Amino acid sequence: MKKKRRRRLRPGRALTYGILTVIAILTVLPIVLTFLYSFFPPSEIAAYLKTRNNYTDGQWMDILLSPARVSLRQYYTVLIEKPNYLNLFVNSVKYTAAILLGQALVIPAMAYALSRFKFHGRDALFFCVLMLMLLPFQVTMAPSVITMRTLGLMNTVWAVILPMIFSPFYIFLLRQFMIGLPGELLEAGMIDGAGTGRCFLHIVVPVCKPILGAAAALSFADCWNMVEQPLIYLGSQQSKQPLSVLFNQLSTENSDVAFAGAALYILPALLIYRYFQEDILLGVQLSELK
Repeated sequence: MKKKRRRRLRPGRALTYGILTVIAILTVLPIVLTFLYSFFPPSEIAAYLKTRNNYTDGQWMDILLSPARVSLRQYYTVLIEKPNYLNLFVNSVKYTAAILLGQALVIPAMAYALSRFKFHGRDALFFCVLMLMLLPFQVTMAPSVITMRTLGLMNTVWAVILPMIFSPFYIFLLRQFMIGLPGELLEAGMIDGAGTGRCFLHIVVPVCKPILGAAAALSFADCWNMVEQPLIYLGSQQSKQPLSVLFNQLSTENSDVAFAGAALYILPALLIYRYFQEDILLGVQLSELK
């Protein structure tokens, strides 16, 4: 009887599972179709995409589930015949790697200083961080452009990288987490002879690993998908643009390779999320508890 009771699902829980299953399917389906269509011949994909806007409001667009023949031609075109897309992909990798490296060096230390040290102007500085976090990029765009022009960094890669390094949201996220750390940890380290730097590197950073992993994964998504910053800071220098800026042109002007380009663009984000999945879940849970 106990085993039977355990196997039975309550109506409310069954309904919840059903709703979550439907949401999961609707979320994953576009990704699955993207990778599936990337193995279709370019001619078949181009003909299929031309059928868009040819349906009435009450008619759904057909979904192809199997190609006439499996082909890697889309990937060959994107990676070999038209290396421009591969160059833009490399630009995205460079921007993302540089920004994440800069954030790893700056943001944890700044969050640690705002959470543990008492100095004149600390509250004012944290208030500025909050204000910058709440303001959208469109509001801060003009001051940022003026600053970059004054420094002579416009139309250079540093105009894209440097502002993203000092991301106020992740400073706030890490600072709020570090405030909740028990002071006994740092006191024990200091009793053992550890200074401020060693306490930060050997105590605070390991304890903050879940929230750091979550911040890294979220920041990767921001950097990988940025569009407005390169358009504003790099102007018309197409050779320096990331793939995210020209991705709309990839899907309209070159529809025969659109899905291969989309698959290559999605793959790094999927791998990053898979690697930091546990850190993201644990980091969110710990942030809610704090």
